Amino acid sequence: MNKGELVASIAEKADITQTQAEAALSATLMSIQDALKSGDSVSLVGFGTFSANDRPARDGRNPRTGETIKIAAKTVAKFKPGKKLSDSLN
Repeated sequence: MNKGELVASIAEKADITQTQAEAALSATLMSIQDALKSGDSVSLVGFGTFSANDRPARDGRNPRTGETIKIAAKTVAKFKPGKKLSDSLN
């Protein structure tokens, strides 16, 4: 499912226009992104938790040349599914 299909599904299930559904989805995603940037986590009970984790700098290896390279530290997004979501898949 891509973003367009998700917007269409939201619009149908919420009985709103696709424009309204796209605005709601964009606002939701932007709010989650802003929370993660500020170091907060976002918990949606039953669905899951979004959080940001720091990865330290480390040494890596170029697979073509075998040369050792430095991989910079960075912050990555993480998602842990909730119990209801996990149970609904099985």
